[in-house]
Amino acid sequence: MTTYLVTGASGHLGRLTVQALLEGGVTPSDVVATARNTDGIDDLAALGVVTRAADYTDPVSLKEAFVGVDRALLVSSSAVGERVAQHANVIEAAKEAGVELLGYTSIVHADTSQMQLAQEHRQTEELLAASGLPTVLLRNSWYFENYTAQAATALEHGAVLGAAGQGRVSAATRADYAAAAAAALVADDQAGRVYELGGDTAFTLEEYAAELAAASGTPVAYRDLPAAEYGAVLVGAGLPEPYAEILADSDLGIARGELLADSGDLSRLIGRPTTTLGEAIRAALA
Repeated sequence: MTTYLVTGASGHLGRLTVQALLEGGVTPSDVVATARNTDGIDDLAALGVVTRAADYTDPVSLKEAFVGVDRALLVSSSAVGERVAQHANVIEAAKEAGVELLGYTSIVHADTSQMQLAQEHRQTEELLAASGLPTVLLRNSWYFENYTAQAATALEHGAVLGAAGQGRVSAATRADYAAAAAAALVADDQAGRVYELGGDTAFTLEEYAAELAAASGTPVAYRDLPAAEYGAVLVGAGLPEPYAEILADSDLGIARGELLADSGDLSRLIGRPTTTLGEAIRAALA
């Protein structure tokens, strides 16, 4: 019997990974789902999943959560700027528990990417290497949801805004990435593996706008802006300035090809083609 732990299970990716483990045949009582507040994962507990409180900033809670765990997935923290210290706490708890495999949801090309968003992922990967733990790196490209969550706004204004030029992005759904994480956790011989994960077919933001227009019947164009101007637009829309700056910088990363993943790793891991751009847009509009 192998016990699997997934951190951040109240978030989108963590929850979907727990569900993917169950769909893959793992017994619910062999899955441990953690969250800062377990009230947010009561539905998983109702399925028979073990739920435990664990806060990335609280080493004691992490130590208790990892008791009896064989394999674990560290879902990267959403606290940009604080991730490295938080991840270090999780890694230490996993090491103390003697886990046989620790997976980490990193970012595609974390070792070479110039994107601001990649820095903390690269530092976390370095911590993992120094820990001596058997690890598997799940380097995810962009989520389709980063775009489709804004579809209503794009349709209202008839425009998709960005600073990515003609750069291509290998986006996939959160569910696709979660399925890959679950597959890596349960598979044999994963220690030391590095997966560069992304959708089967990359696209430009111009192509995204055209697909959104075709699916909705509403004219939508892509407007490419200088990164500083795009960041200012995001601030004007209500985003905090540091976050807006990171998003604008990420578009420059797309322009440089840093969110392009053509390894085929994702579809191989999940055993099926990844969700297409058209499928993702139609699901969002529905």
